[in-house]
Amino acid sequence: MFEFSYDSVAELIRAAQEHGLSVSELVLRQQAAQLEKPAEEVYETMRRSYEVMAQAAESGLQEGVRSASGLTGGDANRLHRHLQENGSLTEGLLPQALSIALAVSEWNAAMGRIVAAPTAGSCGILPAALLTLQRRRNLSEKACVMALFTASGIGMVIARNASISGAEGGCQAECGSASAMAAAALCELCGGTPAMIGHSVAIALKNILGLVCDPVAGLVEIPCEKRNASGVANAFVAAELALAGIESAIPVDEVILAMKRVGDALPTALRETAEGGLAATPTAQALYEKVFGTAQTGCGGCRACRS
Repeated sequence: MFEFSYDSVAELIRAAQEHGLSVSELVLRQQAAQLEKPAEEVYETMRRSYEVMAQAAESGLQEGVRSASGLTGGDANRLHRHLQENGSLTEGLLPQALSIALAVSEWNAAMGRIVAAPTAGSCGILPAALLTLQRRRNLSEKACVMALFTASGIGMVIARNASISGAEGGCQAECGSASAMAAAALCELCGGTPAMIGHSVAIALKNILGLVCDPVAGLVEIPCEKRNASGVANAFVAAELALAGIESAIPVDEVILAMKRVGDALPTALRETAEGGLAATPTAQALYEKVFGTAQTGCGGCRACRS
């Protein structure tokens, strides 16, 4: 009854509409059938993942969190304290989401336990979106866990048709995919239809299309952590627009394929090799030497470095 292949978001939306189910319910039932496990058991596995996300957010907000490299840490706590003491430029849920996105990302860099959603480099975006909305709207844990099934269904389509790997498709494939997954989850949590979910995914991906992967010193810290914050902001933007009935002129599955083509066109230096972009700047080179005690051999940004 629930056999489908995650070949497209359109297929996911169509199946949900045909069966009169939300996307999350459809994905849960299909996964339970595919794994030959009770739906309750599959749900419990996802609930534990959400629990880890919440724990990572709490741990990452604490004072004294630092990465093993020493390059990052403390920004989530700094932002959290600033918001408490001074308020924010954007009153409401966004500042809280930004602090959680930073917290989870910093906790990852500090070798803490996180959920790769869909990757470690983009691990702060989905938790920040769901935990923030849960607190602001007093949502149940069950609603948020179910939204993770919506996000996972979208993630599977993206992974199948494009990529969720920075080394393969740039940061658009990591933070971009995470942002799209978060937008879908937010959209369903706020009562959006399956069609609206599709538009939220398309909008989120379009907004981040072409983002390169250029980790300083080859570590998932700079600029990854700030991109987690911008990624969750993008998710809220995309969901807000879709919930208002605003549609993407380009169908979501075409957007995903465009992301694939853009990723394929990116030079190797901009796909997680730390040879281009921000990783090739003088300051990044100095940070590399500070961390590893030796100069980085070649930035990859020009022919002279490669010779």
